[in-house]
Amino acid sequence: MQLLEGIPVSPGVVVGRAFILDQPRLRVSRRCVPADAVEIEIERFEQARRASIEDLNRVHHEAESQIGPEAAKIFLFHIGMLHDKALIGPVHERIREDCLAAEAAAAEVLREWSDRFLAMGDSAFTTKADDLNDLSERVLGHLVGQRRRRLEQAGEHAIVVARDLTPSQAVALGKARVTGFATDLGGRTSHTAIVAKALHIPAVVGCRWITERVSDGQTLIVDGDRGRVIIEPDSATLDEYTTYSEQRASFSVSLGELTGLEAVTADGVPIELLANIEFPEEAAEAVQAGAVGVGLYRTEFLYLTSDAVPTEQDHFDSYLRAIELLAGRPLTIRTVDLGADKYTQQRVATPERNPMLGNRSIRYCFRALPMFRTQLRAILRASAHGPVKVMFPLISSPSEFRQARLYVREVMEDLDDEGIPYDRSIPVGMMVEVPSAALLMNFFAREADFFSIGTNDLVQYTLAVDRTNEEVAGLYDPAHPAVLRLVRHVLRIADRAGKPPSVCGESAADPEYALLLMGLGLRTLSLTSSSIPALKRVIRMVTIQDCKRIAEKALTFDSGASVTAYVRDQARKLLPEGFTGRSGSDSSSEKTSGAAQRE
Repeated sequence: MQLLEGIPVSPGVVVGRAFILDQPRLRVSRRCVPADAVEIEIERFEQARRASIEDLNRVHHEAESQIGPEAAKIFLFHIGMLHDKALIGPVHERIREDCLAAEAAAAEVLREWSDRFLAMGDSAFTTKADDLNDLSERVLGHLVGQRRRRLEQAGEHAIVVARDLTPSQAVALGKARVTGFATDLGGRTSHTAIVAKALHIPAVVGCRWITERVSDGQTLIVDGDRGRVIIEPDSATLDEYTTYSEQRASFSVSLGELTGLEAVTADGVPIELLANIEFPEEAAEAVQAGAVGVGLYRTEFLYLTSDAVPTEQDHFDSYLRAIELLAGRPLTIRTVDLGADKYTQQRVATPERNPMLGNRSIRYCFRALPMFRTQLRAILRASAHGPVKVMFPLISSPSEFRQARLYVREVMEDLDDEGIPYDRSIPVGMMVEVPSAALLMNFFAREADFFSIGTNDLVQYTLAVDRTNEEVAGLYDPAHPAVLRLVRHVLRIADRAGKPPSVCGESAADPEYALLLMGLGLRTLSLTSSSIPALKRVIRMVTIQDCKRIAEKALTFDSGASVTAYVRDQARKLLPEGFTGRSGSDSSSEKTSGAAQRE
């Protein structure tokens, strides 16, 4: 038995047989043609391009029905590329100037574009490279002849194992009746992850070596809740997970009964549960799951799923849609967190060497003021239609917050001049994601209307661990004592100021960690919609006094491992039925770390 760890991108647990998706990429030789055949080759390319656009229009239509219109926009990027002169022109030039065959010219140009994105090294650009590889396979397929896709050979209830999956392959998983998948590569923001989540297929990505360690037909467990893949589980582990899977299925049904109930501890303390969303349609899922609002709307996905810069109307339409679906519940819109591993390095002549410590988030917004003002206008306009809050990411000093708030006031003045309505008392808050912000909370508490602790980045910057680097994944630890002390400090000062914060990092979805946060004083959690019912059930079964006792003891330890072991042990004693089957047999298997959790 062997245990691999990766990044959980779509929840659920499945047991099945491995299906290795190792279909090799089309290889095209650099074939030249006579000069008098050049125009024929250009027409061949154009026919393949048009045929590919027809394919993609069909795929986009199918994807809309399977994963929703927002996630399906991935394929609009593909269609846009095939209309882009920056792609078409160089292919024509290679054919004319080098007398290349259409497939050779197309392959070279698409490979060069893909290599540019890969050279940038960040997950958002790797995603774009995946898109271009997907596009290349489609166009070349029309030029040199389609092959039978191996995915079509997958049996029912197969678990797909691959180095990576293209967006087209990910959408095809639903049609192939695949029950789960695991990949070597990938991250939370990859298009494959987005599609898997929308299809509700349990998935773990970023496992690094899974294709080298798994063979066709082997029994696998994919634990999309915890980011684990177990190869050839022993009978005890298989029984444990089979039981857990059955319990989870019945548990999911029973959790539906909690939707209309309040999240209140056994001793009567209310806990506010909000949702994190990327697409406006997810607001409906949040309401269905029992969220009382949205605590984090990650608006950068407007950029990541489109090749065009979103207009003010694009922003406004998305926000208005979310407001309508929330039906009076609050919507917290985070201004774009671009830069670093999200979208923008491709737009600079010299990519930053360490973008996570560079021009990202609010810093990037200050340097791209037209874009920032466009988003602020859309947010303020949307605030006239429902309760909206605006939140700034990665604030590190009071002067940054004041500057950001100044731009909000300037946009308000512009809207006043134009007679456009907006909420004049719109709450303006900030993320607490860096140690400097946590340590200066006494200053921020005087000026910000609200706070949200972003544990993903707070862990990264406190522990000096790049959360996108698989080599140091084992050092990324939300339970590290230094992180817990910073969280406690923020909570104490914010509470004294009458502005209790929320936590919106991925760790908030872990019931064990949530108990610890509540014990530290947290009363508002923002998490993925799918995690809300299970957490609500846990909340209703514990007391705040239990949580405080756990937190006080946890703060006496000097390592995250000790904290985690203690909290887990206490959680199982308090709620044995709530954590059954979650252990994953840590001690009895060979364990290989893939990557740390990240946004």
